[in-house]
Amino acid sequence: MIPKYESLGLLLHDAQRAMRRAFDARMGALGLSSAQWRLLLHALREGGPTQTRLADLLEIEPISVSRLIDRMEAQGWVERQADPHDRRVRLVKPSARALALRDDLRRMAEEIYAEALVGISADEKQNLMQCLRTITRNLAGAGFAAPGCGELGNDD
Repeated sequence: MIPKYESLGLLLHDAQRAMRRAFDARMGALGLSSAQWRLLLHALREGGPTQTRLADLLEIEPISVSRLIDRMEAQGWVERQADPHDRRVRLVKPSARALALRDDLRRMAEEIYAEALVGISADEKQNLMQCLRTITRNLAGAGFAAPGCGELGNDD
């Protein structure tokens, strides 16, 4: 029986917060915060999304995305480029540095996931992933799901 004080929402929030802290600790060695990691992940997956698209994916205000990109551009993680179809639009492309470190970034993420899943069997992991996909689908129909899931093109 689930204790009265425990809820799905709190458990998901606590798990997400623990995951974010683990990412901050590991990616911090590279100078990336969890927010920067998520932005870089989307830039790598999409190959050059617009700033507006990144704001939607990260669920933050466009001005906050702009500031985040400014810091990441200064650190050499991303580059802004003009959209060849609309010069008013700026695309956010992963830099040569980010592309060169893509495999290392993926390995670091996989290490964090492996640590998070210690003590969970392969069948339990598969069930957990399916349950989370179902929750996302259920809430997407109600307009609540976050756009974009998965890591570097790997959705599990």
